[in-house]
Amino acid sequence: MASDENLAKQMDRTLHWQILGALVLAAICGFIFEAGTGIGDAVLSVFDFVGGLFLNALKMIVVPLILSTIVLGIARMASQDSFGRVGAKTVGLYLMTGIFAIASGLFFVNLIAPGVTEHADKLVANIGDTSGIMERVEGRTAADLIGIIERAIPANIFSAAAETQLLALIFVGVVFGFFMSKLQGSIAETMTNFWTGVNDVMIMITMWIMRFAPLGVLALVGTVAIKSGWSAFQPLLTFAITVLLALAVHFAVILPLLLKFFGGVNPIQYYAAVSRAQLTAFSTASSSATLPVTIRSAENAGVSKRITGFVLPLGATVNMDGTALYECVVVIFIAQILATTSGVEFTIMQQLTVVILALLTSIGVAGVPAASLVAITLILTAVGLPVEFIGIVLAVDRILDMCRTAVNVTSDLSITAIIANSEGDALDAANEEQEDEEEAA
Repeated sequence: MASDENLAKQMDRTLHWQILGALVLAAICGFIFEAGTGIGDAVLSVFDFVGGLFLNALKMIVVPLILSTIVLGIARMASQDSFGRVGAKTVGLYLMTGIFAIASGLFFVNLIAPGVTEHADKLVANIGDTSGIMERVEGRTAADLIGIIERAIPANIFSAAAETQLLALIFVGVVFGFFMSKLQGSIAETMTNFWTGVNDVMIMITMWIMRFAPLGVLALVGTVAIKSGWSAFQPLLTFAITVLLALAVHFAVILPLLLKFFGGVNPIQYYAAVSRAQLTAFSTASSSATLPVTIRSAENAGVSKRITGFVLPLGATVNMDGTALYECVVVIFIAQILATTSGVEFTIMQQLTVVILALLTSIGVAGVPAASLVAITLILTAVGLPVEFIGIVLAVDRILDMCRTAVNVTSDLSITAIIANSEGDALDAANEEQEDEEEAA
């Protein structure tokens, strides 16, 4: 038994290196193989199959894991009268980081102005196929944002679970957990044991699935690398750099500063402790599919289950810093192209409207690949920009989707660490260096 545990710990320590190796191999595949050729299509079919299996395996455990973690987290907090306090901190920090992210995107898109280019006419002429997106938003307006609230209270919990409506599952879990904390006697112990057992089993299944993560990452990222290729980036290189710079500032500057000064957590140590979740988010481009790994990474870093059980599932649904940033940059980028090609200027007030709508729509975006494109169309409609122009960014959206999902998950984990530290959790992995320095002093 001891040898098995040691082997598991060794695998746990080396897995993120294996995932990094898979990312490198996937990039190499993008250079070697080309979509449309015999061998390229054969590799793509294998990658699609393997990547699909890995994503399905992660999605398979999302519903029971979310319900069990939220129910247990809320029950523990409610029994200690900390539910309201933690909830207020969570919402406040989610709003703050979202505003910071949008401000970063707004700064860089106005500074670099990727839409002010001599190739603007060419970009408009080469607009991709937007039929799928148009069908999903046909007849919708910005007023449909109220649907976010409606979806939070499901008419049928089983339908919500079957469709993986995370906001509805979170609401049900919060209500169930809160009232479960009011039970007394043996029935309270029975209910706690049941949900604890479900949660423990889900965590074990998660760890088993993650043993295959390197293969899944290779397949998912390799598919994107082969299909996109370098040629897709060349016309949109400045736009992609703008988005990546803004995401990098939020990831490497803003969030670490918040961790250091608001949470008293060493950001380098903490990022190292949760790197597996960041890499998984990048490869899957889905914060929902990454949620099991996110929860496990936070707990390994020292965050208690009562905090992860509430903050992280909620964050996977409503805290989308990278998505809000991207929505802002895309809309302003399209406005710049329109101004360059037709002379229609985009005012400061319209930009402020974009900021507000980006924050609101990011809350309701599903944690799945490319879901933000639907939110972007709503913003374009609200500010009077041509929705069809979203086709300009489709060629590079998938790669940027992977990057912004990693930022989304990192933001969730950072806020979780800040709240956990404020609630007295000992983040051993994140505070190791700081404690060593204090002992030396």
